[in-house]
Amino acid sequence: MSQDTLAMLVSFLPLVLIFVVMYFILIRPQKKKDKETQKMRNNIQVGDEVITIGGIIGLVVSLKEDNVVIETAGERNKIRIKRWAIQSNETIHDDADA
Repeated sequence: MSQDTLAMLVSFLPLVLIFVVMYFILIRPQKKKDKETQKMRNNIQVGDEVITIGGIIGLVVSLKEDNVVIETAGERNKIRIKRWAIQSNETIHDDADA
């Protein structure tokens, strides 16, 4: 009985090792990236230049809880978007905390 249990544990060991490796290679870095993206979206300020997921570039005109109004170049059109639709913030801020 002990030998059967040991053989079963040895047969599951590669599967467990694959799961652990996948966690450290894929899942953990993605969670870290998601956390940084959420922090960036929460720290957006009026006047920042942002790029949306759809590729629209604009300046932030106003902020609400989960809505952002951006002004695009050209004819100065204003577009209301959701905060989660912001891909990146191109404005560099001088952080007093850092």
